[in-house]
This record gives sequence, structure tokens and C-alpha cells, in this order.
Amino acid sequence: MAPSLRDAHPELQSEMNAVSEAVNKTIARLLPETDLPENHLYDAMRHGTLSGGKRLRPFLVMHSAALFNVDPARARRVAAALEFIHCYSLIHDDLPSMDNAALRRGKPTVHIQYDEATAILAGDALLTLAFEILSENETHEDPRVRCELIQTLARSSGGHGMVGGQMLDLLAEKQEFDLGTISRLQRMKTGKLMAFACEAGAIIGKAGEPQKRALCNYAHDLGLAFQVTDDILDVEADPQDTGKDTGKDVEAGKATFVSAMGKEQAKERADMLVHQAIGHLKIFEGRAEMLKELALYVLERRA
Repeated sequence: MAPSLRDAHPELQSEMNAVSEAVNKTIARLLPETDLPENHLYDAMRHGTLSGGKRLRPFLVMHSAALFNVDPARARRVAAALEFIHCYSLIHDDLPSMDNAALRRGKPTVHIQYDEATAILAGDALLTLAFEILSENETHEDPRVRCELIQTLARSSGGHGMVGGQMLDLLAEKQEFDLGTISRLQRMKTGKLMAFACEAGAIIGKAGEPQKRALCNYAHDLGLAFQVTDDILDVEADPQDTGKDTGKDVEAGKATFVSAMGKEQAKERADMLVHQAIGHLKIFEGRAEMLKELALYVLERRA
């Protein structure tokens, strides 16, 4: 059995827990309960965002921002906005018209817990709330910074980013994709939001172009490695460990790194990508240790 994150990377586990707790508090404040009839919608939004999860993207936002001494309160707002985008995508991804998943993070998916229409609206509301948060003075006093955050997140999550990648993912059930197309699919579907997570810290901190580029390159390689290991887990992991249905890709006949390369070669590709990602952090001269530890953890994760 692979060592747990707590055993293998105790400092990383502690820091991930701290980030998760802090960002969850910010999310809860941004999704308050009300006595109004539409509170049913907010219940579904809270279910989709506060029902667990690794908070990997918020972790990347917080630690990329820390490299440039950004106010943590501002970074937490950006992290929450990004998590709203990520969670909306999961809510929609789980719908009967997409992956038709019943389990997410060990709990019923939003459309199972509520209903399909409510799940669609909850995703829509989280998507628009993310941009509302980024547009506010509380996120940053400089309107140019706010505009850059909004533009970069829109590009990362739209048709040339996450949503476009999801379209390719659906097509992968019906078409034969070569390795290059699978890599492009995953860079769009997973890597673009991870790249934003790292670039966001540099944007808020008004960092130079070399630092921004290094973080983007790190995130792209990390995101691809994360997806390769996700494909491996879909084949060999237990749903009790992952907290979600496994074997869905094989069942759907979907093109993945494992189907294209085989499991052993996929593991070698993940190892190469992780060490490539770590190499991009050299520019920070030892100040990005938590980002390095996170990359190494990706190779060992079981969920």
C-alpha cells in the first residue's frame, strides 16, 4: 500500500489542511444562508463546494501568491473564485447528460442530492459569482489587476480552456484520439485552470514576466501529471479511496493516457512531467518548497 500523504509529506499535509480550512471559511462567507425562497439554490451551491475536496487549486493560488508577499485575504478571495469555477464544472460534469455520476467526494452528487435542474442552476450561479468576486475592490484595489484576473480566468475556463477540453472529452467517447490530442484535451480541461491558479498569485503580486511564465509552465506540467495519475486511478483505484465512481472511462470507451499508452508507460510519463514541473521552480531559489512537495505528492496519491 502506498504511504499516506500524512506519512510521506507531513508538512505538505499540514499546509494543505490549513489552506483548505481558510478557503472553506471564505467560501462559507460568500455563500451565506438566507430565509429567502432561493436559499434552496444556495443549499445546492454549498453542497457542491463544501462537501470535501483536496482544494488543490486554492493551494496553488495561496502558495504562488506567497512568493510575492500578497495579502492572504486577497489571495483567499481569488482562491475561492477559482474553486467556484472548478466546482461548477464538477457539478455539470456529473450530470446525466455528461458523466452521469452518482458520487463525488464520497457524497451524492448535486443532481442526486437535489435534482437535475437545481444542479444546472447551482453551477451557473457559481460560475457567475466567481467573476463577481474578482471584480470587487476587496479582491484588489488596482482595477487593472482585477481586469487581468477576470480576463485570464475567462480564457482559462471557456471554450479555449476547461469547457473546450470538456467538449473534447465527450468526443473522446466516440472518436479515436492520438496521444497528442489526448494531451491537448487534458491541458485544456485540467491544465488551464491549474495554470490560472499559479498565474493568479503572480498577477495579484504584480510579478515580472519570467516568474509568471515559470509558474505557468510548472502548472501545465503538474496539471498534465495530475490527469495522467487520475487516468491510472480510474483503472486501478477503489471508489472508497477516491470518493467517486471509478472505471467510468473504460465503461464509456473514452480515450485516456492509459488506453493510449498502457498503465506502465503512463506512470513513466507522470514521473517525467512531475520532475519537469519541479525544474520550472528553480527561478525561485528554494522559496517554492511547498509547490515542489505538491508535485511529488501527485505521483503517490491514491485519491
